[in-house]
Amino acid sequence: MAGVRAARRKIVTPRALQAAVRAAQRRHRRVVFTNGCFDLLHVGHVRYLERARRLGDLLVVAVNTDRSVRGLKGPGRPVVPQAQRAEVIAALGCVDYVTLFSTPTPQPLIARVQPDILVKGADWSVDRIAGKAEVEASGGRVRTIPLTPGSSTTSLIKKIRALRGKAD
Repeated sequence: MAGVRAARRKIVTPRALQAAVRAAQRRHRRVVFTNGCFDLLHVGHVRYLERARRLGDLLVVAVNTDRSVRGLKGPGRPVVPQAQRAEVIAALGCVDYVTLFSTPTPQPLIARVQPDILVKGADWSVDRIAGKAEVEASGGRVRTIPLTPGSSTTSLIKKIRALRGKAD
């Protein structure tokens, strides 16, 4: 039960996140920020987050709310509710803070938090990454991380549906 409580303590409001990031930056710690739906956690997510964490001293993960995921992925998503997705991400040792966001992109949150390093998967071109201008304007950097081949939530859902069809 202690692990669950520790994970839940990592889930913070955007306001609390902003204060935590400022405190870390005053101690000269590099803050890395990334975001995503993280609907069904898989090895690609874990490897991505571990690599992101190695780029700095503190990893912040912004998780899309359920409404935001539906807008991006369609009416059948998310599979896992936002509170559970946030808790699973927070339980990872490489993650320091988790917050939820409901805007179409995390750009307003990134502008508020002002991380030192903004990270997205290599499936995003750097010029299309939300928050890029804000991070670079404050002296930060934007990086992409290669994805794990054959590892995606969409392909996992398709595989589960195919297996379910065979079981019926």
